[in-house]
Amino acid sequence: MILLIFAASPSLALDLRLALPLPLPERAVEVSPPVRKGWVIYEVKPGDTLSGLAEHYGVNPKHIMWSSGLRSDRLYPGQRLLIPIVGVEERPPRVPPGVEVYRVRPGDTLDTLTKRFGLTPVELVSANPSLESLDRLVAGMELYIPRKAKGLLLTLGEGQTLVDLAARFGLSPVAVARANGVKDPTELRPGDLVLLPGIQAKTTYQNLLAKQEAERRARLEAERKRQEELRRLAQERARQQALAQRQAPRQQASPRPQVRRVSYQEGAMRWPLSGFRITTYFGQRGAFQRYHTGIDLAAPYGTPIVAAKAGQVEVAGWSSVGYGFHVVLDHGGGVETLYAHMNRIAVRSGQWVKAGQVIGYVGSTGWSTGPHLHFEVRVGGMARNPLAYLP
Repeated sequence: MILLIFAASPSLALDLRLALPLPLPERAVEVSPPVRKGWVIYEVKPGDTLSGLAEHYGVNPKHIMWSSGLRSDRLYPGQRLLIPIVGVEERPPRVPPGVEVYRVRPGDTLDTLTKRFGLTPVELVSANPSLESLDRLVAGMELYIPRKAKGLLLTLGEGQTLVDLAARFGLSPVAVARANGVKDPTELRPGDLVLLPGIQAKTTYQNLLAKQEAERRARLEAERKRQEELRRLAQERARQQALAQRQAPRQQASPRPQVRRVSYQEGAMRWPLSGFRITTYFGQRGAFQRYHTGIDLAAPYGTPIVAAKAGQVEVAGWSSVGYGFHVVLDHGGGVETLYAHMNRIAVRSGQWVKAGQVIGYVGSTGWSTGPHLHFEVRVGGMARNPLAYLP
């Protein structure tokens, strides 16, 4: 059985020790705050030892013997012990006097901070040896700024003392205590900051400089690759433009195909674009080129494409044979029109559209080298020259 009792004075503990053989009252006893000390009433179990209980509760074995009125360290099952527990007052980690806690603001850099506070970079790094980069300071993070004595600022670890740190760096404990404003070194607790005057984190600073240089080289390499890719794309564009210019005279010199105009009753249509230029006509283009089943109308990206004639949307989607995003309209009587290489489709399959209604926008999807509309007219499934149906 374990019972935790808090007391405000040692006299109450003595009264409890003398009253151990008597039955304990069931009601709780309230004492005035603040509670600084308490006792655990513990019933000994088989196998318990005084040293083991002392280690478990973090107390001196002699204090258990004194509180429980024991004359020896031998314990018996069923025996009741009074184990003293001293509360530890919580406080934030101690920062040495002369060290300012600074919260990084947007735009702060290592250079601006060293100039603002009159420090060298190595002095600022020594006060903040956990810094991961000389270039990246995150707004809101805390930095320690030594305004008086300069040195290495470390966090006191579990089980460490000021004397241990001083010996580790070959410093006088008195000088370290004076730099930290400490009269009694035992006052320091794990997590407190200790300034080691005159010690500089040169190795840490050199490692950060090397990391900074590696990051700079990585950025330069990434920029070099980006510039190379831009040059490659520019050269590819220039090659395509030169090829188009060489082909243009041949196309202009070639006679325009003879077109047999059909009557309106046979299915006259309107132009699907405005502000365009015909770059390829219907028919055979060359000895080693495929037969062109429509006409190509060059226009800027995003130019609206309209239905050449009223009809129902038969296809609206992606083509696996080079048309890219395309639309096929069924005008009835076996007449269809196809609009290819769209950047975006504005209708859906099954929808009825009017002549002149926007059905999509010029793009360069599928097998295409630039923004244009490939326009086809099919009658009974056979491609016909679109110019025969256009005004």
